[in-house]
Amino acid sequence: MATGFVFHELYLWHNTWNWNQVFPPSLTVQPGTHAENPETKRRLRNLLEVSGILDHLVTIKPRRATVEELSRVHTPAHIAKIREISDRGYGDASSLTPLGAGSYEIALLAAGGAIKAMEAVITGEVDNAYALIRPPGHHATADVGMGFCLFSNAAIAIRHAQQLHGLTRIATVDWDVHHGNGTQAIFYDDPSVLSISLHQDNLFPVNSGAIAENGEGKGKGFNINVPLPPGSGPGAYAAAFERVVLPALTRFKPELIVVPSGFDASGVDPMGRMLMNSSGYRRLARMLLDAARELCGGRLVMTHEGGYSEMYVPYCGLAVIEELCGHRTGVEDPWDQLMGQWGGMSAQPHQTAIIDQAAELVKNIN
Repeated sequence: MATGFVFHELYLWHNTWNWNQVFPPSLTVQPGTHAENPETKRRLRNLLEVSGILDHLVTIKPRRATVEELSRVHTPAHIAKIREISDRGYGDASSLTPLGAGSYEIALLAAGGAIKAMEAVITGEVDNAYALIRPPGHHATADVGMGFCLFSNAAIAIRHAQQLHGLTRIATVDWDVHHGNGTQAIFYDDPSVLSISLHQDNLFPVNSGAIAENGEGKGKGFNINVPLPPGSGPGAYAAAFERVVLPALTRFKPELIVVPSGFDASGVDPMGRMLMNSSGYRRLARMLLDAARELCGGRLVMTHEGGYSEMYVPYCGLAVIEELCGHRTGVEDPWDQLMGQWGGMSAQPHQTAIIDQAAELVKNIN
């Protein structure tokens, strides 16, 4: 398999300032490091190099998305707002989403990186691709940047694939620990895109991502949420894939699968309360690869989203990319065996009850 890889040093230069996790500094909040900082992405890129797996990937050079490409998803007012804040040098996209000088141009490069990954897969240059891009995108709606996201990278690439390459059925499978609310909102009434989100129930955004949110209008039935309870681990995620994701994909018959890929459902992530480990992510990646081969000629694109554990995101990312390209580096995740012994790693009854409810929605796909 040929696996494309998108990365650019400028992705690490997007400035989220010296906030303390998600709060701006004040007389009662000591300055610190924003949760969405370059380090997890830098460390993942570095582990890919140290492990030697970069030699097995096809480098895809990103470009800046055009305003026209952004406008297929976002309103002119939103695009202008992000540019104005960036030109000013400091500001907040909406709430708790800071950006700085040059962030607009870097966000264009992130959206363009997703587009380039999509094009490489569609044209057959590569079989699949991973876009290690920043800032993330899956929380951004048409007119609001939120949750550290400025522009909806995956959605922009999907619209590009539809309008320039003629694809008519594209599926997204979002495994970030937070609900992919932006992707959901953008495609909520669109039957040409199946949007699936597995996330921690009611984590972020609050009151978003319920099972009842199943699309509207012509898109009714084409949005599926699996709001897993806190403490869900590899067993619950695998069960959700087996009972919900894979049957939904089979029923929808996509021409391409897109994964907004966040690694913040890991058992050591500071921004979630789940129990996933690198082996769990490897298993999910394998399931999606098999589904893509069966349904859409192996076409699979992953766009990087969240993940805030500096020491653990790299191992999760490496496991997934090893599966994408079919090469094992021999690098061992030092946490994997320990985490695999934790209680609650198998699917629990209260977790499977939620999965059962979500599985009922699969029959609504036509």
